[in-house]
Amino acid sequence: MTFSCPEWEDVRMNAAFAGLVTGLSLIVAIGAQNAYVMRMGLTRRYVGLVVTLCAVSDVLLIVLGVAGIGGVVHSASWALQLLRWVGVAYLLYFSFSSFRKARHPEVLIPTDERSPAERSVLATTLALTFLNPHVYIDTVLLLGSIGNQYGHAKWWFAVGASVSSVLWFSTLGFGARFAARYMARPLTWRILDSLIGLIMLLVAVKLLVTPLPA
Repeated sequence: MTFSCPEWEDVRMNAAFAGLVTGLSLIVAIGAQNAYVMRMGLTRRYVGLVVTLCAVSDVLLIVLGVAGIGGVVHSASWALQLLRWVGVAYLLYFSFSSFRKARHPEVLIPTDERSPAERSVLATTLALTFLNPHVYIDTVLLLGSIGNQYGHAKWWFAVGASVSSVLWFSTLGFGARFAARYMARPLTWRILDSLIGLIMLLVAVKLLVTPLPA
Protein backbone atom coordinates (compact mmCIF):
# COMPACT_ATOMS: atom_id res chain seq x y z
CA MET A 1 0.00 0.00 0.00
CA THR A 2 1.33 3.43 -0.91
CA PHE A 3 0.50 6.73 0.68
CA SER A 4 0.61 10.13 -0.94
CA CYS A 5 0.78 13.53 0.63
CA PRO A 6 -1.54 16.12 -0.97
CA GLU A 7 0.87 18.91 -0.05
CA TRP A 8 3.77 17.09 -1.75
CA GLU A 9 1.67 16.49 -4.86
CA ASP A 10 0.82 20.20 -4.96
CA VAL A 11 4.51 21.07 -4.70
CA ARG A 12 5.35 18.73 -7.58
CA MET A 13 2.57 20.05 -9.79
CA ASN A 14 3.49 23.66 -8.98
CA ALA A 15 7.13 22.95 -9.81
CA ALA A 16 6.20 21.24 -13.08
CA PHE A 17 3.88 24.09 -14.08
CA ALA A 18 6.52 26.68 -13.18
CA GLY A 19 9.03 24.78 -15.32
CA LEU A 20 6.58 24.70 -18.24
CA VAL A 21 5.83 28.43 -18.07
CA THR A 22 9.44 29.47 -17.47
CA GLY A 23 10.68 27.23 -20.28
CA LEU A 24 8.16 28.64 -22.73
CA SER A 25 8.96 32.22 -21.73
CA LEU A 26 12.62 31.65 -22.58
CA ILE A 27 12.25 29.56 -25.73
CA VAL A 28 9.31 31.22 -27.49
CA ALA A 29 11.27 33.98 -29.18
CA ILE A 30 12.30 34.66 -32.75
CA GLY A 31 15.91 33.58 -32.73
CA ALA A 32 18.37 31.86 -35.02
CA GLN A 33 17.42 28.33 -33.95
CA ASN A 34 13.66 28.93 -34.15
CA ALA A 35 13.99 30.60 -37.55
CA TYR A 36 15.84 27.56 -38.88
CA VAL A 37 13.31 25.12 -37.43
CA MET A 38 10.50 27.12 -39.03
CA ARG A 39 12.21 27.16 -42.41
CA MET A 40 12.80 23.41 -42.38
CA GLY A 41 9.17 22.91 -41.40
CA LEU A 42 8.00 25.07 -44.29
CA THR A 43 10.16 23.19 -46.77
CA ARG A 44 9.10 19.85 -45.24
CA ARG A 45 12.71 18.69 -45.17
CA TYR A 46 14.14 16.67 -42.28
CA VAL A 47 11.53 18.13 -39.94
CA GLY A 48 11.60 15.15 -37.58
CA LEU A 49 15.39 15.22 -37.38
CA VAL A 50 15.58 18.96 -36.69
CA VAL A 51 12.76 18.95 -34.13
CA THR A 52 14.22 15.94 -32.34
CA LEU A 53 17.73 17.39 -32.21
CA CYS A 54 16.54 20.74 -30.86
CA ALA A 55 14.23 19.18 -28.27
CA VAL A 56 16.75 16.57 -27.07
CA SER A 57 19.49 19.22 -26.87
CA ASP A 58 17.25 21.47 -24.79
CA VAL A 59 16.28 18.64 -22.46
CA LEU A 60 19.94 17.73 -22.00
CA LEU A 61 20.85 21.32 -21.13
CA ILE A 62 17.90 21.61 -18.74
CA VAL A 63 18.92 18.41 -16.93
CA LEU A 64 22.51 19.62 -16.66
CA GLY A 65 21.34 22.94 -15.25
CA VAL A 66 19.04 21.40 -12.65
CA ALA A 67 21.80 18.92 -11.75
CA GLY A 68 23.95 21.88 -10.72
CA ILE A 69 26.24 22.44 -13.71
CA GLY A 70 25.22 26.11 -13.78
CA GLY A 71 28.07 27.05 -11.47
CA VAL A 72 30.58 25.54 -13.88
CA VAL A 73 29.03 27.45 -16.77
CA HIS A 74 29.16 30.70 -14.80
CA SER A 75 32.84 30.25 -13.99
CA ALA A 76 33.88 29.24 -17.53
CA SER A 77 33.91 32.81 -18.87
CA TRP A 78 36.68 32.05 -21.36
CA ALA A 79 34.60 29.26 -22.92
CA LEU A 80 31.58 31.54 -23.23
CA GLN A 81 33.73 34.21 -24.87
CA LEU A 82 35.06 31.67 -27.36
CA LEU A 83 31.54 30.49 -28.13
CA ARG A 84 30.48 34.12 -28.59
CA TRP A 85 32.97 34.76 -31.40
CA VAL A 86 32.44 31.40 -33.09
CA GLY A 87 28.69 31.88 -32.83
CA VAL A 88 28.85 35.41 -34.26
CA ALA A 89 30.92 34.21 -37.22
CA TYR A 90 28.52 31.35 -37.92
CA LEU A 91 25.43 33.57 -37.63
CA LEU A 92 26.91 36.12 -40.01
CA TYR A 93 27.65 33.35 -42.50
CA PHE A 94 24.10 32.02 -42.13
CA SER A 95 22.71 35.53 -42.56
CA PHE A 96 24.72 36.01 -45.76
CA SER A 97 23.47 32.64 -47.05
CA SER A 98 19.85 33.60 -46.33
CA PHE A 99 20.18 36.94 -48.13
CA ARG A 100 21.75 35.12 -51.07
CA LYS A 101 18.81 32.71 -51.18
CA ALA A 102 16.46 35.69 -51.11
CA ARG A 103 18.03 36.94 -54.34
CA HIS A 104 17.33 33.59 -56.00
CA PRO A 105 14.31 32.19 -54.15
CA GLU A 106 13.34 28.55 -54.50
CA VAL A 107 9.73 27.57 -54.95
CA LEU A 108 8.48 24.92 -52.56
CA ILE A 109 8.81 21.69 -54.52
CA PRO A 110 10.41 19.28 -52.05
CA THR A 111 12.39 16.69 -53.97
CA ASP A 112 15.33 14.51 -53.07
CA GLU A 113 17.50 16.30 -55.63
CA ARG A 114 16.91 19.70 -54.09
CA SER A 115 17.03 18.64 -50.46
CA PRO A 116 20.14 19.53 -48.45
CA ALA A 117 22.31 16.68 -47.25
CA GLU A 118 21.31 15.15 -43.92
CA ARG A 119 24.82 15.75 -42.59
CA SER A 120 24.56 19.44 -43.45
CA VAL A 121 21.18 19.73 -41.69
CA LEU A 122 22.58 17.92 -38.65
CA ALA A 123 25.63 20.21 -38.46
CA THR A 124 23.58 23.38 -38.91
CA THR A 125 21.05 22.40 -36.24
CA LEU A 126 23.75 21.54 -33.70
CA ALA A 127 25.72 24.70 -34.51
CA LEU A 128 22.72 26.99 -34.07
CA THR A 129 21.96 25.21 -30.79
CA PHE A 130 25.35 24.94 -29.10
CA LEU A 131 27.38 27.84 -30.55
CA ASN A 132 25.22 30.41 -28.80
CA PRO A 133 26.60 31.15 -25.31
CA HIS A 134 23.22 32.52 -24.24
CA VAL A 135 21.72 29.05 -24.48
CA TYR A 136 24.00 28.05 -21.61
CA ILE A 137 23.17 31.18 -19.65
CA ASP A 138 19.40 30.92 -20.16
CA THR A 139 18.87 27.17 -20.20
CA VAL A 140 21.64 25.85 -17.95
CA LEU A 141 22.31 28.74 -15.57
CA LEU A 142 18.93 30.49 -15.34
CA LEU A 143 16.60 27.48 -15.55
CA GLY A 144 18.98 25.48 -13.36
CA SER A 145 19.01 28.21 -10.70
CA ILE A 146 15.22 28.56 -10.70
CA GLY A 147 14.71 24.80 -10.68
CA ASN A 148 16.98 24.30 -7.68
CA GLN A 149 14.80 26.67 -5.67
CA TYR A 150 12.18 23.91 -5.60
CA GLY A 151 14.36 21.59 -3.54
CA HIS A 152 13.34 17.95 -3.86
CA ALA A 153 10.77 18.92 -6.49
CA LYS A 154 13.42 20.38 -8.80
CA TRP A 155 13.19 17.44 -11.18
CA TRP A 156 9.49 18.13 -11.64
CA PHE A 157 10.50 21.64 -12.65
CA ALA A 158 12.91 20.05 -15.13
CA VAL A 159 10.09 17.86 -16.47
CA GLY A 160 7.88 20.90 -17.01
CA ALA A 161 10.67 22.84 -18.74
CA SER A 162 11.50 19.82 -20.92
CA VAL A 163 7.86 19.42 -21.95
CA SER A 164 7.80 23.10 -22.97
CA SER A 165 10.76 22.53 -25.30
CA VAL A 166 9.27 19.42 -26.88
CA LEU A 167 5.90 21.14 -27.37
CA TRP A 168 7.41 24.30 -28.82
CA PHE A 169 9.77 22.69 -31.32
CA SER A 170 7.14 20.15 -32.39
CA THR A 171 4.58 22.92 -32.92
CA LEU A 172 7.05 25.14 -34.75
CA GLY A 173 8.44 22.42 -36.99
CA PHE A 174 5.42 20.26 -37.76
CA GLY A 175 2.97 23.15 -37.54
CA ALA A 176 4.86 25.06 -40.20
CA ARG A 177 4.23 22.20 -42.62
CA PHE A 178 0.55 23.15 -42.78
CA ALA A 179 1.52 26.56 -44.11
CA ALA A 180 3.77 25.08 -46.79
CA ARG A 181 1.03 25.03 -49.43
CA TYR A 182 0.88 28.83 -49.22
CA MET A 183 4.61 29.13 -49.90
CA ALA A 184 4.62 28.26 -53.60
CA ARG A 185 5.41 31.79 -54.79
CA PRO A 186 9.03 32.96 -55.18
CA LEU A 187 8.14 36.35 -53.67
CA THR A 188 7.03 34.66 -50.44
CA TRP A 189 10.34 32.85 -50.12
CA ARG A 190 12.23 36.04 -50.96
CA ILE A 191 10.51 37.77 -48.04
CA LEU A 192 10.95 34.79 -45.69
CA ASP A 193 14.66 34.34 -46.42
CA SER A 194 15.22 38.09 -46.10
CA LEU A 195 13.55 38.02 -42.66
CA ILE A 196 15.59 34.99 -41.59
CA GLY A 197 18.77 36.70 -42.77
CA LEU A 198 17.82 39.82 -40.81
CA ILE A 199 17.05 37.75 -37.70
CA MET A 200 20.42 35.98 -37.91
CA LEU A 201 22.16 39.35 -38.33
CA LEU A 202 20.35 40.90 -35.36
CA VAL A 203 21.09 37.87 -33.17
CA ALA A 204 24.78 38.13 -34.12
CA VAL A 205 24.82 41.84 -33.19
CA LYS A 206 23.02 41.12 -29.92
CA LEU A 207 25.54 38.39 -29.18
CA LEU A 208 28.35 40.91 -29.70
CA VAL A 209 26.97 43.68 -27.52
CA THR A 210 25.38 41.69 -24.67
CA PRO A 211 27.79 41.29 -21.71
CA LEU A 212 28.58 37.75 -20.68
CA PRO A 213 29.34 36.67 -17.10
CA ALA A 214 32.80 37.90 -16.09
